[in-house]
Amino acid sequence: MEKILVTGANGFVGQELVQVLAQRGHTVIATGKGPTRLAVETNGVRYVAADITHPFELQAIIESEKPTAIVHCAAMSQVDECEKKQKEAHNINVEATARLVLDAEEHNCFFLFVSTDFVFDGEKGMYTEEDEVNPISWYGQTKLEAEAIVQTAEVPWAIVRTCLVYGNAYSHGRSTIFSWLRDNLKAGRHCKVVDDQFRTPTYVNDLAIGIALVLEQRKTGIWHISGEEVFTPYRMGLAIAELGGWDAGLMERVTAASFTQPGKRPAKTGFDIQKAKKELGYQPRSFSQVAAQLLAG
Repeated sequence: MEKILVTGANGFVGQELVQVLAQRGHTVIATGKGPTRLAVETNGVRYVAADITHPFELQAIIESEKPTAIVHCAAMSQVDECEKKQKEAHNINVEATARLVLDAEEHNCFFLFVSTDFVFDGEKGMYTEEDEVNPISWYGQTKLEAEAIVQTAEVPWAIVRTCLVYGNAYSHGRSTIFSWLRDNLKAGRHCKVVDDQFRTPTYVNDLAIGIALVLEQRKTGIWHISGEEVFTPYRMGLAIAELGGWDAGLMERVTAASFTQPGKRPAKTGFDIQKAKKELGYQPRSFSQVAAQLLAG
């Protein structure tokens, strides 16, 4: 069993990951900005407030706790916010990662960095770990710069890229694509939904399990962890409407060009996850299976 420090534990992925790691018997030092938002602090989980942009706060926690692994989930991940606040995004996504890699080296921790499909330009789709990166947004650029720093680490490292993570939003957290679609359909609200951005949506619990598999097997290098099926947000909405018995006509099918957004989104991403399936034993659930479970719960 490991002692694992998780950054960004108040976030959507971070909260799920903390729970999954604790369920698998690991000791978790959960860190995040401000008070804890963890739904439950179970046995083996301790929350410590820490600002990743502070030069020494995490360093002091790592020095005190001596984790065997660090999972770096914390990020400024809103694409438009990153585009508008480029210096802040670089500080959080790149500079903080660089400091954390140095801390991992000093204490000989396995280092796992959570990255994104937005390191790709979206021309090809269904990307493998070997495909050429070419971000088209500042968010994607900062995550790629951070990836490059992680790859220079003098400790074993892994990069887990993921794609359009969904699930039921945690309380006090931002809405996810799934909860936004469900809530609009359930309430009978008209909404505009994009049908020209292709992804392999990732159930947040599957992602957390994938990260745990990389950690537990000490697998190094780059890993693509996502679902297997290609969806657009609109097609996700159609599936949710059918399962929930709601009116799909509430959704207006639009293109990305319908919205004026500062940050560009790649048109076609999605991952080929054969490497993760073969080498990690990773197996994501189908979207319809997960959606039915979430709607029932």
